[in-house]
Formats: sequence, structure tokens, C-alpha cells
Amino acid sequence: MRIAMWSGPRNLSTAMMYAFGNRGDCAVVDEPFYASYLAMTGLVHPMRQEILDSQPQDPEVVAEALLGPVPAARPYYYQKHMTQHMIEGVPREWMREVSNVFLIRHPARVIASYAAKRENPTLEDIGFRQQAELFKQCQDWGLDPIVIDSHDIRKDPETKLEQLCEGIGMPYSPKMLGWPKGGHANDGVWAQVWYGAVWNSTGFAGPEAALPDVAEPLQPVLEAAMPYYEDMKAQKI
Repeated sequence: MRIAMWSGPRNLSTAMMYAFGNRGDCAVVDEPFYASYLAMTGLVHPMRQEILDSQPQDPEVVAEALLGPVPAARPYYYQKHMTQHMIEGVPREWMREVSNVFLIRHPARVIASYAAKRENPTLEDIGFRQQAELFKQCQDWGLDPIVIDSHDIRKDPETKLEQLCEGIGMPYSPKMLGWPKGGHANDGVWAQVWYGAVWNSTGFAGPEAALPDVAEPLQPVLEAAMPYYEDMKAQKI
């Protein structure tokens, strides 16, 4: 079984990869289209050259690998994807062959967290529009994608992970509730920039506090992202 987890940045996505990776029966891959995205857009991200050197830059090659042999012949293959990487020219047909899950988070939390790492994020940077587009694509294909909210996972990890596993048809494992400190062997090369907090964790953080304030210059981004979030939230498990 192949699970494609779709989220924007700063959205519990790495912790979820660690949870699945700690099961023992699940291979994981971290943002396999990142190098393709940077090569195709020319965007300058932290560690740009290291990322380009660390992964195939041809998105067709990446897509083929996602449906190819599962690393270590594991029965499950968790694929962590960023929705903003799925730009025009990146194939999507392979998504028909996997279980698609959409991980959402309130835009105010995403924007505040992202802005602390990279200045002035745009709507395109945080992936809400692309996430809604990919979700609709799955529905148009007749698939039954799952939506899960990171807020709910942090509030009650065991219940939400049990529901998620049931929804995608894999057995739940309590090993998903924790992981060793220090990161995962399959972390992307960019982990040293973005994964500091989760590297220091051994499980999901507790329930989230009140929504953070979003700086005035970023209010238009928040306002633009909210309708996409609200539409996805209405579909969550």
C-alpha cells in the first residue's frame, strides 16, 4: 500500500512521516518532488543547490519511482508531499494508484510558522490553493481522499491516527505515537533548516494554543487562504 500525504509547509507533516516511519513495516520518502520544483521554478530556497543535487530533477522520474519497488520491500510506503510542489508540468496520473490523504492546518498557524523561517510567504508558498485543487482532482477521478486536521491529531493523536489507518485500510500501530529523538534516516537534506523542533521531539506535541496573530502585511495571504481551508475542513474525518 502506498500512502500519499498532501500538505503545505509547517503543517505537522514531518511528525506524521516520523509516526509512520516508526511502525517498522512502513518505508517513507520525504518531499520527493522538491528538487523538481526548484529546478522548474528557479526559486531560491535555503540549501537550494544541495536539494537539487540530492534528488532527481525530472518529475517523470520521480513519479515512476513512487510507483516502483517499495524501499526495503516494506508492505507500506508513506510518501510525504508538499502541495505547492505540484506545479504545471509535474505529473499527477500516478496519484490514481495511491491512497491520498490531505493534511490541513489553520492558515494563521501556517503563516506565522513559515514567516519565522522565510520572510514574506505568499499564497503560492503555503500550498492551500494547490491542496484544494489536488483534492478536487482526486474526487473527479472517483477516488475517496481523506482529510485530516493537524489540530485534531495534536489534541488526540491515538484516536485520530486510528481513524486515519482505518480510513486507508491499514492496521493501526501504537508505535506511531512516538519516535526516537534526532530525526529520521530518510529526512531530506533540507531538514537541518526546517526540522529543528521535530528533531528534538519524541512524539506529537500537545494541543495547540490560541491562534497566533498574523502580521498586517500578511493579512491578505491569510484572507486568501481561509476559504480553501474552510472548504477542506468541512471534509475532515
